[in-house]
Amino acid sequence: MKSNPVIPEPYAALPKGKRKSGQELRYGLLFASPVLIGYLLFVLFPIVASIYLSFTTYSVGTLPKWIGTANYETLFSGADPFFYPAVTATFYYVFVSVPLGIVISFFMAVLLNQKIKGRAFFRGVFYLPVIIPLAASSMVWMWLLQPDFGIVNYVLELLHLPTSQWLGDTTSVVPTLILFSFWTLGNTIVIFLAGLQGIPAHLYDAIEIDGGGRFHKLFYITIPMSSSIIFFNTVIAFINGFQAFVQPSVMTQGGPNNKSLFYVLYLFNEGFKSSRMGSASAIAVLLFLVIALFTAVIFFFSKSLVYYEGKGGKS
Repeated sequence: MKSNPVIPEPYAALPKGKRKSGQELRYGLLFASPVLIGYLLFVLFPIVASIYLSFTTYSVGTLPKWIGTANYETLFSGADPFFYPAVTATFYYVFVSVPLGIVISFFMAVLLNQKIKGRAFFRGVFYLPVIIPLAASSMVWMWLLQPDFGIVNYVLELLHLPTSQWLGDTTSVVPTLILFSFWTLGNTIVIFLAGLQGIPAHLYDAIEIDGGGRFHKLFYITIPMSSSIIFFNTVIAFINGFQAFVQPSVMTQGGPNNKSLFYVLYLFNEGFKSSRMGSASAIAVLLFLVIALFTAVIFFFSKSLVYYEGKGGKS
């Protein structure tokens, strides 16, 4: 005859529901432990280490030496001649490319959502650049935009239109990088397209019954019902814009005259080319704070601008 298992007194005293929930918690933590450990080792620990190193002078192979806020004072005082040019170039790029990119992506998604011939083909064409590695696209466009023998200037000459130095001139380098950023809008367009397809058709039917046209549908149905998708894409675009690195690194190396020295490229040069990891950590911490601030501002304004259907109105 089998004997009944002996349950420890403290555990046996617990209600059955609490015992079950505690067991589920342990199993949940066990199965989630690989992700949690990975997050602690590869995300949280590097963040904490970067904050600490930003208050030190440190290069690879040496021990960090505490110097307080000296790295931040060097940056804000202008003693580092590259800090403010990098901030200026990055803000210029972000605050022009992001709004234009959102508008272009949205209206391209609206067009691709229409019932036209070859719609699937055009959707694939607009998404195709996303599949190509950004470094490879940057190299191709760098050759296309070459001032002397690039095909873009050649076509402009054939059409008797003014040519440009594109990436070779201080006034046109950032606008050129902004134009290049539109080449990789495929992800944003696809997300917008998915949101547009989720808008109920009876809302458009109601507009038509009331005598409304395309513009009424756009401004009273499409844009309000897509506001949550616009909000999401705007946040992601701002975060990606502040972290732009591959394009200036491959196409301009920060030139000419540091006009395209974007912030992350400046961070990379400071940490890995100049081996000033303490200063690079301070630059990274400031970038984190700026991204967090702008994300918080966007979330704040979204409360009165974003419509969530499940909540019955704006958030």
